Amino acid sequence: MKSLVVNEKFNNKKLSAFLLNSFPKLSINSIYKALRKKDIKINGVRVNSDVNIHTDDNIDVYITDEILFPTFNIDIVFEDDNILIVNKCAGIEVTGQQSLTSEIHLRYFNLPFKPMPCHRLDRNTSGLILFAKSQKALDILLDKFKSHEIEKHYIALVYGNSPKKYDRLQAYLFKDNKKSFVYISDEFKTGYKKIITCYSIIEKRDDGSCLLDVQIETGRTHQIRAHLAHIGLPIIGDGKYGINDINKKFSAKTQMLCSYKLKFNFKTDSGILNYLNGKEFSIDCNF
Repeated sequence: MKSLVVNEKFNNKKLSAFLLNSFPKLSINSIYKALRKKDIKINGVRVNSDVNIHTDDNIDVYITDEILFPTFNIDIVFEDDNILIVNKCAGIEVTGQQSLTSEIHLRYFNLPFKPMPCHRLDRNTSGLILFAKSQKALDILLDKFKSHEIEKHYIALVYGNSPKKYDRLQAYLFKDNKKSFVYISDEFKTGYKKIITCYSIIEKRDDGSCLLDVQIETGRTHQIRAHLAHIGLPIIGDGKYGINDINKKFSAKTQMLCSYKLKFNFKTDSGILNYLNGKEFSIDCNF
């Protein structure tokens, strides 16, 4: 239990605003859940709604430290004055509340420019995330990603046997925001956007699985997961686009997809980042 006293700044303000200020890592959803359970007291009285509070009110918060002060390890693969490369574990968002970015901002609170991510990964996709440590570096890296001068390689463990050692797939993707789901079509349809996914086989296994190196020329939501599933190579452990029976067979609780390599292939001047040209950073995913 944590006890707090309301200061004048929050006089006649919402309880949630005061708690979010007092506990920067606490999410609004956790506050509402605590209110539903009546785990917050104001002046000794349990409350179940986001009421207004007043100066000198005593607030007792019965929320565990794991929720009030969530922490996770930041696995730094490389860092210098301009960039930061982090190995993100599955289950963490890149941006938003209690995300990799918010945690990094807390760790680098003393910098005039907080490190910013140059690209994204799905919550349950692990692997390398590149951060810029200055606005100048961020502008350069965003431009390089846009012009495909930074290679992102993913490793995926899929179920099925591709007849091709390498393929460059083209299709069309529609994103349903309400369902948080995407649909793939081989033919263009209204509202669908073109996607290109390339893969090469790393290893075929006796258990029916296959290890792929994957690159995408377009960066659409869930593109790799949905596109591979569309051609009959679902990613093992993918609860959304995969096959439940296969996931159970492999005892896979999260999708076997990892951004395992970043390679800098600058074709034009990159200013302060020219020294990165030709460099490659990778991790072991152990699928």
